[in-house]
Amino acid sequence: MAHHKLDMGDDFEEPFTLIAIHCGEEEYKVAYLFNQYLNTRFKRRRVDIDFLSQGMMVTFPIYDFVDDNTYSQYHLVANKCRIAMASLQSSGGLFSEVSAEKEHYLLPEFKKIDFFLKVYSDFETVSLQSLLFQINNIDQIASAYEVEPHKIKSKNNLIFD
Repeated sequence: MAHHKLDMGDDFEEPFTLIAIHCGEEEYKVAYLFNQYLNTRFKRRRVDIDFLSQGMMVTFPIYDFVDDNTYSQYHLVANKCRIAMASLQSSGGLFSEVSAEKEHYLLPEFKKIDFFLKVYSDFETVSLQSLLFQINNIDQIASAYEVEPHKIKSKNNLIFD
């Protein structure tokens, strides 16, 4: 008897555009700047994105905006998360606590990128060149550019639903 195998490869993935953003501001400030200059209404989700990384729970704040006019969804998320770890030394002194910060990344293959803007549009009504032009015209944004999907190794970290 013949065996049939169903291949559920990359054909069923949502098509999306990923924009890399270099900016020294905090994520709430970037969302505010986008709302001010791009005529969007980004709002922070009540629940952040969380991952288990190296035995620690790491959370990334995420901001969403749904444009009903263009049938598009926008997700703004920070790529870096710093966690302060405190540890006690065995000296037993009053000030023997040592703290260290450890960085975790949403997409570890892009460590130099500060934020990602994931754009999903049902009918491809969003003009990528226009959006990139508007983002790059914000003074606080150093640069913004599209990331090619085949370069993303950890695509599962971009599933926000």
